Amino acid sequence: MWCSGMSGFGMLGMVLWGLVALALPMLVLIAVGWQVIPRLAPSEGRLPAPESGAQRILDERYARGEIDDAEYERRREKLHASRPSGPAA
Repeated sequence: MWCSGMSGFGMLGMVLWGLVALALPMLVLIAVGWQVIPRLAPSEGRLPAPESGAQRILDERYARGEIDDAEYERRREKLHASRPSGPAA
């Protein structure tokens, strides 16, 4: 007699289930987009790879004044000459 056939929740139950039915697909689409879009973006906009530890130390020593211009340039050139130039063909 008192039950309207909607498990006792009436109109509120219908509204809540309607919201769940709308929100769930939207959350799935957002989650998929969150994972896919960064992989599709070009790598040009990404941050450059961090400098080597040796380059950072050399820069810090130069900034503190521990080495002069000539010593900095000499060590920087030697450091860059010792790095591999890229993948071999």
